[in-house]
Amino acid sequence: MIVADTNLIASFWVPNNMEQLAYQSLKKDPEWIAPLLWVSEFRNVLSLYYRKKILDLSSIYQAIDEAEELMGTRECSINSKQVLTLMSESTCSAYDCEFVALASDFDIQLVTFDKKILSEFSAIAIHPDDFVAG
Repeated sequence: MIVADTNLIASFWVPNNMEQLAYQSLKKDPEWIAPLLWVSEFRNVLSLYYRKKILDLSSIYQAIDEAEELMGTRECSINSKQVLTLMSESTCSAYDCEFVALASDFDIQLVTFDKKILSEFSAIAIHPDDFVAG
């Protein structure tokens, strides 16, 4: 089981040249969890691609349906004080710290593209390239 960050999840549906890496990560470990926040972040990612006219409304509807199916009921609540403690000990946003907190709670890796998370939480966060290779 891994914690998948929103950008890893989004890689299946948005043109970012990371789709293959996302599929390899899913193949290596198909049990992904994420904080409830992931879906709001994903909607925001989709809205950016829509506003830039990269994806149309039909495509983003399909993307959200398929992403929600992929994640199923594997969305988790996070302790707010834990998130805020992690935030206070780093320069990461509280949003980012939700993913870190979840990985910490389950004692599993957070697979992320985020350079700041990878740097500040190197004991728990891993880049998809390294996850797939490891």
